[in-house]
Amino acid sequence: MLEAAFVFLPMMALFFAMIDFPFAIFIQNALREGVREGARFAITQQTGASGQDAAVKAVVQTYSFGFLNNAAIAAGTATFNITYYDGTTLAAVTGPGSNAAGNICVVSATIQHTWMAPVWQKTGILTFNASSSDVMEAPPGGILPAR
Repeated sequence: MLEAAFVFLPMMALFFAMIDFPFAIFIQNALREGVREGARFAITQQTGASGQDAAVKAVVQTYSFGFLNNAAIAAGTATFNITYYDGTTLAAVTGPGSNAAGNICVVSATIQHTWMAPVWQKTGILTFNASSSDVMEAPPGGILPAR
């Protein structure tokens, strides 16, 4: 019985690690894909009437397989940011015209995943970050979408 306990506990630890580590890699890759697609969508400026930032956020949430969602953002376990920078001075710009052609759009997101092993939750190891940026294109028809 004692020998079985000495073998069973490390084997179970390895088994759960073989599940948790690939899942963590999947979450990181999903978040990276989400912000990459969000930045790609933002620079084309084909976001419709709902507002550019809201449309980009919806694209990021779609491509991140639900790991980045409004409930997680409200609970403080996730963050989502869109920042625009002037293309020549690299200073952050806000307000109307910040999404003009030539400016740089940076989409970033953070997820603190709480499902996995409780030991890892306390250390903050399971905080996933991703960001992507690109230069804004000229809007279709020459009219900037509302942010």
